[in-house]
Amino acid sequence: MTKKVLAILAFALTTLNANAQAKEWFQNVKFSGYGMLQFQAQDKKEAESNSFNLRLARMALEGRAHQDFYWKVQMQINGTTKEDASAIRLVDLFGEWQKYEFFKVKVGQFKRPFTFENPMHPITQGFMSYSQPISKLAGFSDRTGEQASNGRDIGLQIQGDFLKLDGRNLLHYQIGVFNGQGINLKDGDKKKDFIGGLWVMPIEGLRIGAFGWLGSRNDVVKRRYAISGEYSKDDWTFRSEYVHSYGEGKQVLAGNKADGFYALGIAPIIKNKLHVKARYDMYRDEAGGDVHKTLYEIGADYLFTKNLQINLEYARVNEHERNYTTMAITKNNYNMVDLELDIRF
Repeated sequence: MTKKVLAILAFALTTLNANAQAKEWFQNVKFSGYGMLQFQAQDKKEAESNSFNLRLARMALEGRAHQDFYWKVQMQINGTTKEDASAIRLVDLFGEWQKYEFFKVKVGQFKRPFTFENPMHPITQGFMSYSQPISKLAGFSDRTGEQASNGRDIGLQIQGDFLKLDGRNLLHYQIGVFNGQGINLKDGDKKKDFIGGLWVMPIEGLRIGAFGWLGSRNDVVKRRYAISGEYSKDDWTFRSEYVHSYGEGKQVLAGNKADGFYALGIAPIIKNKLHVKARYDMYRDEAGGDVHKTLYEIGADYLFTKNLQINLEYARVNEHERNYTTMAITKNNYNMVDLELDIRF
C-alpha cells in the first residue's frame, strides 16, 4: 500500500511539474506576422504590365525554451496558383543558444550571414524589393539557378558582439557552415558553404563591415565577397554595399564574374511617420561587361501606426539584356511604379 501511495505521489508531482513547465513555455511563446499587398506597373517595350499582387504573407512563432535558448519557426505564403510550388513554404526553423553575448550558437534554417541587407525585415529594408546585388548574390533569385530561398540556408552559425564602449559593442563577428542548397534541401554535392562577416561600430549608428563566402552548389563554385557600410540614427538611414561573385551562373555564357552595387538614403519628414527615400541599384551579370540593369528610384512612405504602412515608389530602369542564343544585346529604358500596403500583426 505504501509503495502505491508513493507511486501516486511521484506521478502527481511529475504531472504538476510538467504542467508548470508547459505553462511557463507557453507564456514565453509569441505569435506574429505581416502581409505585403502590392500594385506594380511598368512600360517596358513588349513587356508592359500592371497588376495587383499579394507579394507575401508570413506567420511566425517564437519564444524561449528556457532563459538561454531562443527558437523561431516561420512560414511564408505567396503565389496564386496550386501549381506554384513556392506558394507555401517553411522559411525559418532554428534555435539559438544565447547565454553569452560574445558567443552565440545558432542551428537550423535561417538567413545567411552575408551582407547587411540580407538579414533585414522586408518592410524595414525600406524599398519595393531587396536590392539586385542582394537578390542575385545572396540567395533570393540567385544567379546560380538556386531555388528562391529568401537569402536562407540550412546550417550552423556562431556569432557575437564584444569590446563595449559607452554601452555599445565596437565589434561584431559571425561565421557559419551551410549546405549551400537553399531552403528545405539536403546538401547536393557533399561540400559545405562557409560564410562569415565582421564589422566595426566606431560611433553610434555607424557600422562598416566585410563579408566572405566560399562554397558550391551541385559543384558550381561560389566565391563571393561584400563591402558594406550603414549609418542609421534618429530615423535617418544611409546604406551602401558592393558585392562581387566568382563562379558559373545559370547562364554559362555570361561568364564567371558578376557584381553589383547599391546606395540608398531614407530621410524623415515627420519622424517615425513620413519619409522620403532614394536608391541607386545596379547589377551586372557580366562583371565589367555591357550586360547590366540599373534602377534609379525615388519614393515615400507613411506610417498610419507602427503596424500599418503605405509606400509609393517610382523607378527609371536602364537595362542591357543579352540574348544568349544570338549573343545580341537589347537596350531598354522604361518606367516602373510600385504601390504597397504593409500590415503587421
